[in-house]
Amino acid sequence: MKKIILTLTATLALTTSAFAQGAPGWGFLNNWDFNEDGQVTLEEATERRGDIFLTFDDNEDGILNADEYAGFDNARAIDQEGKTPPINTGRQGATGMTLEFNDIDGDGQISREEFISRTAAWIALLDSNADGVVTSADFVRP
Repeated sequence: MKKIILTLTATLALTTSAFAQGAPGWGFLNNWDFNEDGQVTLEEATERRGDIFLTFDDNEDGILNADEYAGFDNARAIDQEGKTPPINTGRQGATGMTLEFNDIDGDGQISREEFISRTAAWIALLDSNADGVVTSADFVRP
């Protein structure tokens, strides 16, 4: 469990962005916008989700079982402690990381393929203006 929390913390802290803390979506953009151009593309999100999957696949079998997914949920909860959720995308973003959202075949576990294949649907949840990328504009009331 300690490895999981430390690895997620390191993964989420990898980027140091020019986004001002407190600006709409700054935390998301800081963690997901690899090239720091102010938008998260499907490609960036797919890459990050792949990294996250590998971080939590403790036994490296290509499946997140219930225990591994619980570790992922716990690490996300710890990461969000004390943070104010984004105005209109916070719930959708969280939904897109749940076991239920990602378990396409309903077997109670997530394959890497399932997790990666749900990236476009997750981005669509976050992309409130449907322009194909997630920017700070997607984190404010229309």
